[in-house]
Order: sequence, then C-alpha cells, then structure tokens
Amino acid sequence: MKNALITLIRIIPFIVLAFYHAPSCIAGENPAGRTLSVFVSIPPQQYFVEKIGGAHVRVSSMVSPGANPHTYEPKPKQMSALSKATVYFAAGVPFETVWLKKFASVNPKMHIIHTDAGIEKIPMESHHHDGENPSLSHRQGKEDHDEILHGKDGKQEMDPHTWLAPPLAKIHIRNILHGLIEADPLKKADFEINHQSLLKEIEEVDAELRDLFSGSGKNAKFMVFHPAWGYFAKTYGLTQISVEMEGKEPKPGDLKRLIRHAKEERIKVIFVQRQFSTKSAEVIAHNIGGTISVTDPMAFEWSENLRETAKKFREALR
Repeated sequence: MKNALITLIRIIPFIVLAFYHAPSCIAGENPAGRTLSVFVSIPPQQYFVEKIGGAHVRVSSMVSPGANPHTYEPKPKQMSALSKATVYFAAGVPFETVWLKKFASVNPKMHIIHTDAGIEKIPMESHHHDGENPSLSHRQGKEDHDEILHGKDGKQEMDPHTWLAPPLAKIHIRNILHGLIEADPLKKADFEINHQSLLKEIEEVDAELRDLFSGSGKNAKFMVFHPAWGYFAKTYGLTQISVEMEGKEPKPGDLKRLIRHAKEERIKVIFVQRQFSTKSAEVIAHNIGGTISVTDPMAFEWSENLRETAKKFREALR
C-alpha cells in the first residue's frame, strides 16, 4: 500500500503537466485523431466538405434536402449543435444574410468561411417584356429592367446558385480546402489529396456536360419556374427562361406572355423544383401541351445530380 502511494505521488506531476498542455478544441488547434465539427448552409456543400475532409470531419447541413434556402430558419437543436462547431461554410444563400451574425454570436470561436468568395455574381433572372428575351442576363441594362432588378435600396438581387456550374464549384472547393487546413493544419496532406480527387471529379463532369451540349445550338432555351440554373446555362451556352417573377408567382398577363413565348420557342417541358409551388408551371404546361419535370438545385449528390439534370435539359432542347 505504501509503495503504491509513493508511485501515485511520483506520477501526479506528470498527469497535471499533460493536462495543462493538452490542446483545446478550437479552430487551428484540433487534437490529433479528433474529427472537426463542421456546419454548412446547403447539402451540395456538405457533399464537397465530406469529400475533402473525409474521416476527419463530421458535417451537418443547416438546410435539409427539399427545404427552401430562401425562407429557411434554423431549428433550436441546430443552434445548440452549432455552439460546438469549429467551422461554418457559408454558400451565399439568402438566409445567411440574417442568420450568419446570429451564428457568430452563438459561437464566437467558430470560423466562418465563405465558399463563394472570389465568384463574380450575376443578377437573378426576372420579368421580361414583349419582344424582348425573357431571360434577363447580366449584360442587359435597360431602365425598365433596372427598376425590376433593383430593390428599394437600389441594390440588385444577385443569383446565389453558383455551385451549379462546375467551373464555379471548383472555386467553392478551393475555399473549403483552405478553410479545413486553417482549422486543422495537421491534416493538410490528407485534405489536399482529397481535394485533388474531387477536383478531378468536377472536371470530368464539366467535360461530359460540354460534350453533351456541344450540338445544342446558340439559341437553345429551357423554361424553369425558379431561375436557379443561370450559371449552369451561361457555362454551357444555354438560355434559361424564368416563370417566377421577382420571387413571386406570375400575374395572369405574365402567364399569357410566357405561354405565347413557350409556343414560339416550341418549348414542351417546364422544369420545377420541389422547394417551390408548381401551380404556374402546370398552367403553362397545360396550355402548350407540355409536361412538368423536376430538378433539384439543392441535391446532396452534386455530380450525379448535375449529370441527371443536364440530360433532362438536353432532352428538352430536342
């Protein structure tokens, strides 16, 4: 008993010393072998972060598949979990405008990384007028268009759906890589290897889609309810026609113009997404003898989703 007590007395200083020098779980000081607690705004980001972070990360998405990032509000359980997170990756979606500051106040030590940093945004597509291209591009600058695209504060509503274009997705994953390395420098080599693998995957998807749309023609147009595919369309030489008007269901007069335009362009498919109402799209489809097809800009499986959506668009262009 006496020997055991002496041994205990001798090792106590070493136990205290080890405890004193134990690394804390804050950004940039992640203990070896411990996973990073990471939050992202949307499911496609979760796909990117899990691909790069591998076994070193535990990722949660604020917006669940099928939810609308324009109107989303975090749940109490998510806010509680967020208080323990090391990194938050923001995508530039609408709900972040209100909630990022609140997230930071809940967890001041959490690093917030904007994965869309460095991307030049284009305006959301909006209302059109008779005789004009209903797909409002960033190159158009007429006063009547400006009035519609600018809010009361004079600022344009910029399109947040940057992750849907492979060249821009590469910028997202580069920012994710840097954010993970900053949070856990010891895993840098693993993160870089995983990043290269994901980069190759994105480039393969891009090459497939460029080949798919190579013969679609300069005036290839597709009609969607919510204008989420602007960057995608710009990348592959397509024109997106939006049914939605400034985030709202179109008025009867707008519907008539859209129906007429769809007939003129021989459009037979209206693309919708499950996050939004399909009522107006169904009216147009009925009047042009067309159909409704579902796409999901928020799908988790980024690569497979873009391949499937591209095939739907290409088929609709024929």
